[in-house]
Amino acid sequence: MNAIFLGMACLLAAAAGYWILGRGTPRPAGTWAMGGLLASFGLAFASYAPLFENAVEAVVPHVARLLSNSASLAAATSVLAISFQVNLNQAEARRRIRLRVVLLAASVFGMTVLFTYEQVTHRSPQVYALYLLLFISYLSFAVVDFLRQALLQSKSTRRRSVRIGFRMAAVGCAFALVYAAYKLTVLFSLGLGYQLIPDHSECSSLVAAPCVFSVTSPALAVLLICLGLTLPAVVFPITQARRHRWEVRSFAALGPLWQELSNAMPEIVLSADDTDKEAAGDSDFLLQRRVIDISDGILALRPYRSQRVQDVAQRTSGGGAEGRAAVVEATVVKAALACLHAGQFPNEVAPPSTTDAAARKDLRTDTQWLLQVADAYAHQPDVRVADGGQPELVGA
Repeated sequence: MNAIFLGMACLLAAAAGYWILGRGTPRPAGTWAMGGLLASFGLAFASYAPLFENAVEAVVPHVARLLSNSASLAAATSVLAISFQVNLNQAEARRRIRLRVVLLAASVFGMTVLFTYEQVTHRSPQVYALYLLLFISYLSFAVVDFLRQALLQSKSTRRRSVRIGFRMAAVGCAFALVYAAYKLTVLFSLGLGYQLIPDHSECSSLVAAPCVFSVTSPALAVLLICLGLTLPAVVFPITQARRHRWEVRSFAALGPLWQELSNAMPEIVLSADDTDKEAAGDSDFLLQRRVIDISDGILALRPYRSQRVQDVAQRTSGGGAEGRAAVVEATVVKAALACLHAGQFPNEVAPPSTTDAAARKDLRTDTQWLLQVADAYAHQPDVRVADGGQPELVGA
């Protein structure tokens, strides 16, 4: 128990330090709220550890409960602050966050007063019931508020990691509501004087009642909400690294086709200005320039595209629809380059490909199409132009 909860507390404290101190400047919106969230959850986890509980309660009896509950409310407020800063404009987010902070301060102050009075009155059940009512009221309000924000954001966001993260946080909210329902049951049992649930008993197992509701449920809520909110920040650098590797490999794979087109038509290569020179090390920029150069080269070859070559390629090529189209396009482009070098035009000009890069809308789809064309082009036999002005495969 000590290893689990204190280990999680240290991990969350380190994560909070990274978010607050290691994010650089200027810090993105929500940095302080995320730091407060992780620090609050870290304190909540520490308060569950018997070692920490015994240490603080040796100074003030039963104070671990107040620390845990206060940290839970602070974490819930931090979660709301993050969701407001993500979903709302700056002015509205600040207004709502300010209101929640005031409610948090009032709730923690009221809980502290009631806790102190409870200790003076030798743990009066009525005073403890009022303490629980104040705690449950604000916690339930904050959890339901964030649950609504998380569900809305998970439906509207385009990023998969953000969508999955908010859904994980929503599941964490469900566990938090289970914990709130358990506390509400304790409240009613105290109010009726039945003492149905031993709320002050120590837990030795995370799966036995009532510990599964009083400890396991909030622990799972903390874990899922933290993972859900930090998932996009963890996935983003991994995604960027994978994208960079794909861009570098694609840039190299398009090199032979680009070289042949640029050698035949040097004018297709875009001239570099000062801004381009600054971005010369950016793989995204370099790949985009190469894709544009190749697309312009294929466009410039339109007068040399042979209808006969295209018809033959369509009859002889196999494979799937897109792979077959790439083979046909590569064959036509190689024959068109042969006509360009020979200075002759085909008898009948083929129309442009309906699946060429000019018809596509983003860099990835442009690149994926041209990668197929470049691969097919590299495996096509050389082409010569016969006396009749028609391109023919060498050795055919």
